Amino acid sequence: MTLVYTEFLVSELCWIMSRHGVPQLFADLEQQVVACTRCPRLRKHCLQVARVKRRAYRDWNYWGKPVPSFGDPMAKLLIIGLAPGAHGANRTGRMFTGDSSGDFLYRTLYETGFASRPVSTHRGDGLELRDAYITAAARCAPPGNKPTREEFEACRPYLVEELQLLSRVQVVIALGRLALDSYLTILQGQGRIEKRSVYPFGHAVQHCLPGSLPVLLCSYHPSRQNTQTGRLTPSMFLQVFRSARRLLR
Repeated sequence: MTLVYTEFLVSELCWIMSRHGVPQLFADLEQQVVACTRCPRLRKHCLQVARVKRRAYRDWNYWGKPVPSFGDPMAKLLIIGLAPGAHGANRTGRMFTGDSSGDFLYRTLYETGFASRPVSTHRGDGLELRDAYITAAARCAPPGNKPTREEFEACRPYLVEELQLLSRVQVVIALGRLALDSYLTILQGQGRIEKRSVYPFGHAVQHCLPGSLPVLLCSYHPSRQNTQTGRLTPSMFLQVFRSARRLLR
């Protein structure tokens, strides 16, 4: 056994030991998110939607709480969305689950080997993500799908903590301009980038950030507004995730 290979094994063992407590840290963070009451407007809206419901889902027991992130704690790919859908994640309790945006995303994740199945229906459906983790800039469904600046700021510490825990991430995909801005705002606040304007948004645009930061990919958000108008097609979306797959070492 060569010295280099021995050093590699020792390094891997130390990493595994240092990450032994990671699942509990993610579980603790999930509990904090679900119990969050920082944004009264959003909490009121989520609860109202959960009470009134949509006719197609009248037999559902809506989640109605802040939605925690979902995925592999050892992920190399981080996907950042905008916020839960009122009758999607706010109903099912899982990010990008229960609406057309989620259908679009999970089918693509399955086709690129990041998901165990192409459809996500509810929290207990058995779906697993492999090497991928899905989060959002806001954890509560906002009226009109538009969180305020103050609501983004109130939710941002959860994303900051996730970025610290997800130490293996090599590629970040920002779904939409607002998700990109949230991520870059964190990096700028930490002094890791100087200006957000250096990294403009554009579909399939790739940015190489300074230092050891992950490669940043941009994509249109798979919202109904984008997918039904043809602004974002399945092949365009697939292109971004295939690029991510190639970039992973």
